Amino acid sequence: MNAQPEVLVRVQKNVGRLTLNRPQALHALTQNMCEIMIGGLLAWQEDPEIEMVIIDHSGERGFCAGGDIRMLAHSGAGDGAEARAFFHTEYQLNHLLFTYETPVVAMLDGVVMGGGVGISMPAYYRIATERTTFAMPETGIGLFPDVGGGWYLPRLPGKAGLWLALTGARIKGADCLRLGVATHFVEFGAVEGLKKAIVADPRRIDDILKKYRADAGKAPLVSIEQDLNRLFVGDSVEQIFEFLEADSSDWGKAQLAVMKSKSPQTLKVAFRQLQTGAALTDFADNMAMEYRIGARVVQKHDFIEGVRAVIIDKDNAPLWDPAQLESVTDAMLDEIFAPLPADQEWSPLT
Repeated sequence: MNAQPEVLVRVQKNVGRLTLNRPQALHALTQNMCEIMIGGLLAWQEDPEIEMVIIDHSGERGFCAGGDIRMLAHSGAGDGAEARAFFHTEYQLNHLLFTYETPVVAMLDGVVMGGGVGISMPAYYRIATERTTFAMPETGIGLFPDVGGGWYLPRLPGKAGLWLALTGARIKGADCLRLGVATHFVEFGAVEGLKKAIVADPRRIDDILKKYRADAGKAPLVSIEQDLNRLFVGDSVEQIFEFLEADSSDWGKAQLAVMKSKSPQTLKVAFRQLQTGAALTDFADNMAMEYRIGARVVQKHDFIEGVRAVIIDKDNAPLWDPAQLESVTDAMLDEIFAPLPADQEWSPLT
């Protein structure tokens, strides 16, 4: 029995600390972890002594690799109840952080994917390092870029968010800074000192961050942004495929090859999700939409098959169904996005 709690919750002076503490699983979120974080945040929300919250991780491997995918697939293969309960709680945590009035600092060091994106993007201060690897790789396992992806991704500059959603591309710290995924860049070796300085005087955080700021170097995205914004346009995934197929650049060919390996159903789900999310004005409405998608997609063939191929058997040869983009109909998407029965809908914490 692991005696260590999955999230370390404590107060240091006037700062609440949430430290993800599941290093053997790269801090992949469980429902219990989400509940612990919600408990801490709600308690601190009412405490006038708490001036700031820091979310970080133990160990050196990375911030958070996502959610407990094996559990989701196991549940999805059955009645899906455990998966829905996890999504419901996780999305309540995402929304609580989005609406939280006390400033939150998230340390985006190492791997930041899926669920890790959901608990860091709402933070007012998002600190990347040279070790940061940020991605929403869900289309590769038949899932979709949830935890607020429908809200955050279409609001990134140009077509970068759509590109990240459809390809699952991984970007490093300099690109995170360029896109606004990160607000600041600090060298990994200085992170502990930075946290101590914030705890010592949270009200001076802006001056502290100026002191610890480092040069992220040239963002690799600069060299592909023109192609990205030229090719990831259109009214459908099929149109993006057409533009990529007609493109002669090596970069365009590489993106096409990557997207052809993804679940056609999930590509179309992600496209509609971002299109819908871009037009919403309330983050809660986005999370309600994503919960409807998640509640259904988790029980569909492509998610079960994607997890088998990528995570369990690791043959990386998923057999998607439907296998072709044109076979994923609007009616199929309508069913995935449709409202749930009233007593099954998602709602934020009250």
